[in-house]
Amino acid sequence: MLQTKKKQAIIKKTRVHDKDTGSSTVQIALINERIEQLTKHLKKNQKDESSRRGLLKMVSERRTHQKYLDKQGKH
Repeated sequence: MLQTKKKQAIIKKTRVHDKDTGSSTVQIALINERIEQLTKHLKKNQKDESSRRGLLKMVSERRTHQKYLDKQGKH
């Protein structure tokens, strides 16, 4: 899980306008951070299959958001 301060910093850095918290670019940035944390966890805990499954779901979710941005021409 992301800490609130870190999450807010990521949102501030990638948002499109002042009240933007849910655009695809923000969501991709947050998912990227969670993926990085999970990969570090899985390097230490190689037999944690439930976390590995969650990681794969996050990668798929990120890919979906990236495809949406590509279709919109905003990426």
